[in-house]
Amino acid sequence: MNTKICSAAKAVSIIRSGDTVAVSGFVGIGTPEAVICALEKRFLETGEPRNLTPVFAGAPGDGKDKGLNRLAHDGLVKRLIGGHFKLVPKLAQLAVSGKCEAYNLPLGIISHLFRAIAQGKPGLISKVGLRTFVDPRNGGGKINSNTTEDLVEMVEIDGEEWLFYKAFPINVVILRGTTADPSGNVTMEKEALTLDNLQLAMAAKACNGIVIVQVERIAAARSLKSRDVKIPGHLVDYVVVAEPEHHMQTYATHYNGAFSGEFRAPLDSAVSMELNERKIIARRCALELPRGGVVNLGIGMPEGVAAVVTEEENINSVTLTTESGTIGGIPQAGLDFGAAINPESIIDQNQMFDLIDGGGLDFACLGFAQVDAQGNVNVSRFGGNLTGAGGFINISQNARRLAFCGTFTIRGLRMEIRDGKLNILQEGEQAKFIKEVEQITFSGDYAREAHQTVLVVTERCVFSLTPEGLELTEIAPGIDIERDILAHMEFRPIIREPREMATVLFTDGPMKLDKLLIERPLSDRTKPPATCSTPPAARRLQVPSDAS
Repeated sequence: MNTKICSAAKAVSIIRSGDTVAVSGFVGIGTPEAVICALEKRFLETGEPRNLTPVFAGAPGDGKDKGLNRLAHDGLVKRLIGGHFKLVPKLAQLAVSGKCEAYNLPLGIISHLFRAIAQGKPGLISKVGLRTFVDPRNGGGKINSNTTEDLVEMVEIDGEEWLFYKAFPINVVILRGTTADPSGNVTMEKEALTLDNLQLAMAAKACNGIVIVQVERIAAARSLKSRDVKIPGHLVDYVVVAEPEHHMQTYATHYNGAFSGEFRAPLDSAVSMELNERKIIARRCALELPRGGVVNLGIGMPEGVAAVVTEEENINSVTLTTESGTIGGIPQAGLDFGAAINPESIIDQNQMFDLIDGGGLDFACLGFAQVDAQGNVNVSRFGGNLTGAGGFINISQNARRLAFCGTFTIRGLRMEIRDGKLNILQEGEQAKFIKEVEQITFSGDYAREAHQTVLVVTERCVFSLTPEGLELTEIAPGIDIERDILAHMEFRPIIREPREMATVLFTDGPMKLDKLLIERPLSDRTKPPATCSTPPAARRLQVPSDAS
């Protein structure tokens, strides 16, 4: 029998100059490190291939040197199409400097584009991205002035605005699984996520492209169970067996069976968070959790919400999810982000964005870098840094209830909690509440039209998005409005009758979250019905009542 198993060097030798190469991976999960290393090595030794277009959704990288950061060499990259750039800063620098053409599109849009390409469609129609920097009226997701081709167009259907994201040919995809047989059938039993592997393989074949899959082991021919095969062999051209150091489950964890569902880990060893600004913010966001609801937590500050819920032994009262595909369990932080301990299920990334875009999130907690008076939020590009939107736009436009969370200022902020009161010892050097955000990743106007419930939560105060703009609604005990809040904002928020934040947020020990959630008004503590004010990004074309 002919075998598809080969060396990484042989597999990457088929990549030609000018190819569009789509790569799987969410941080380090599913990132084919060995094949990426071989591609970099070939370029450094031979100067080939040149002028590639890497395409990625979930930033396959560690924020330093691993993953797609290895491809950031002059001449290797001509164009970038990516969803999240924070963990691939070397590629981000190429994009910002103008050394290559570059686009930042929503992670969910890229994930769905893979499926559209696999289906032979010309592109994808969606409301996701309207009135953000992805909207062609605001730049169309282009990162620099050297990027001129329009990949996003405005279209109108029955009087409504939609965005059309153009499909493009994919010449090569580089994926990762766990086990392969000589025919190229691939399973993913040890992977923490399944991502878009199947759809990417089909997209490549729809474009007469090549599929390379990295695995950690080989099974005998015809020995794999058919239900375990996630990528059928007829879609695979080359199988590369990686060394263990290039096939870690995440960039932080070599292997944890509780990530991939091999076993369930005990939860009685949860470490309590230190009582600081991060815990205050996470606790206040946890008060918004809908019992029985489906919740998304973003990367960074929102990760603390999962820690608080676990500490309070409330993990079973909500279903926590990540945009990467985990449902249930405890979402992880740092370089484990995207994985979950004891997930109830793991679905493909594009399927998760079907859920998100369809209005399936009852609540989402996301970070913020900048906020302005109109409630616009920026997380994607600020202060010369390109982090990218990731799944932020899909999630923020479509969640029924939404909380943005972060410290009030940054760079040097120091505070203490004494006798249940917050005291600012040293203010941060940089304001986050500014006159106008540098880039719109979330449109306050769009949210108001959708009657979306939106909060901005900090360690010292809470704002609500109202029809008139951003309103100061809660203040931490010990905080002075003029000295500690208004003096560090570039605009004056609406101030009516702000109340004091719950004192329990500022005390050591469990805050009895379950009791607090039960004591809320019924409308706030339960999962909202499916008919409640669905955001416009999740609307679908109306079907005539007489349609069959």
